Amino acid sequence: MAVALLIGTGAALAPAPLARYAIDDGILADDLSTLDWIVVAYVASALLVWLGTYLQTYLTGWVGQRALQDLRLQIFTHLQQQPVSFYERRPAGVLVSRMTNDVEALDSLVTDTVTTLFTASLTLIGSVVILITFDLKLALLTFTIFPLMALASLAFRIASADAYRRTRETIASITGYLQETLSGIRIVRSFAQEPQHRARFAALNQVNRDANMVTVNLNAAYFPAVEFLSSVATVGILLYGGHQVIDGHVTVGVLVGFIAALNGFFDPISQLSQVYTTYQSGMAALDKIFELLDEEPTLGDAPDAVDLPTPLRGEVAFEDVSFAYRTQDGVENALSDVDLVVPPGQTVALVGATGAGKSTFAKLVARFYDPTSGRVTVDGVDLREVRAASLRSQMGIVPQEAFLFSGTIADNIAFGRADATREEVEAAARATGAMDFVARLEHGLDTEVGERGVQLSAGQRQLVAFARALVADPRILILDEATSNVDLHTEGRIEVALRRLLAGRTAIVIAHRLSTIRQAGRIVVLDGGRVIEQGTHDELLAAQGAYWRLYRDWAEQSAA
Repeated sequence: MAVALLIGTGAALAPAPLARYAIDDGILADDLSTLDWIVVAYVASALLVWLGTYLQTYLTGWVGQRALQDLRLQIFTHLQQQPVSFYERRPAGVLVSRMTNDVEALDSLVTDTVTTLFTASLTLIGSVVILITFDLKLALLTFTIFPLMALASLAFRIASADAYRRTRETIASITGYLQETLSGIRIVRSFAQEPQHRARFAALNQVNRDANMVTVNLNAAYFPAVEFLSSVATVGILLYGGHQVIDGHVTVGVLVGFIAALNGFFDPISQLSQVYTTYQSGMAALDKIFELLDEEPTLGDAPDAVDLPTPLRGEVAFEDVSFAYRTQDGVENALSDVDLVVPPGQTVALVGATGAGKSTFAKLVARFYDPTSGRVTVDGVDLREVRAASLRSQMGIVPQEAFLFSGTIADNIAFGRADATREEVEAAARATGAMDFVARLEHGLDTEVGERGVQLSAGQRQLVAFARALVADPRILILDEATSNVDLHTEGRIEVALRRLLAGRTAIVIAHRLSTIRQAGRIVVLDGGRVIEQGTHDELLAAQGAYWRLYRDWAEQSAA
């Protein structure tokens, strides 16, 4: 690439000296032979410019696209290493903007800009040498324009730095709001909030326009100023150089060649100014990307982390565990002094009012968070000393809102086990009751579910999620309100499938519908982040405590 730059730049500088020799040694000297050789040299230089430009463009583009490819992969990998808490405090749309808009802003920086930077710099240096060689006095007169250009460039640099940074922030806000609105479009339409959303988007769009107009105004002021200074310098050279030619101190060829070389002098300055504009935009985007990449995961594997044995026995223990969320208003306690042991293969149901700490309990088992104090162990090993991949490879989670990926139903069922056979996928669908509705679909298991599974109902998505968990064959299973989105008839069928799904596995079940947890080996009642009762369904009813009251209220609501 360096050779191509040198060849292309050198050939591009050739026309000015060739014009000088063509006039002085060819035309004015009536030497057709010399003129013919100069024409041949000019054609050769044009061919070399074409070849050098082609190689520069191709090689720089190849290197630049490889760099952007690696950067996108690095950002994606970095995002996947972040804990769940990272995504709870950052809009998904802003993260998407970092991967798309900001990386695209670097495209020109690492491709065209790199070529222009080196080509313009070499052209400027070569032009300075040529101008000095032609006539020192004319060259020094030309160089007097440098201080004015330097001051203009410095003012432009200071004014534009914040402006370009602001444009990256505003486009990220637009992308974030767009992603949020499209994800919640059903709610927007349901509450007829389209006018409010249009107004909000229009406001964000206006802020983005205003930020971009600052850069437009700066460019409109700066670049014509550079062109004006170039024109003033050219006029000065024509006046002074013309007198020099008339007085016989300079030949016509030198003056014509000098004027031709001025394009090679001022054009690179203008190009470098354009490069700086792209550089400002690209560096603003790069700052945002580095800000993201510099954020170390707050939850990661310890340097000496170990793999859990396969298969696990499945004992889960909480040893004096407390946990608090950090919020904008301070610290909010979610669990306090929890001591609990779940033997291998037992199903433990967590019940309690909203905010009692049930979901936090499950998140600590999955190590989406680490406890503030105490420790959570699996088979006696502190989860902070375990590689997360080895834990989650033997864990299944069925959340309240089943998330399906674009693809077929079969793809989603086999998501947790890529090597699952077609027979295993079908068996899991039958065991969980999903095959009842799948069989009615035109393409069966090969039916496309659409983005987030929108082609299926909430209950159907939940059945697919149950089948996905069954195929993965986890040793520890977490069901977080997993039956809340299915009707009572479907729930009855799922209960049968659940017995098979939970058999021989350690399971933690969170449910508001108490009918789904009566068969649990143990029921743990949480209140205010503390364990206040535990026992079997019959034992807790006989005690007539908190669980008895919850069950009574649920039974009354169901009867009503």
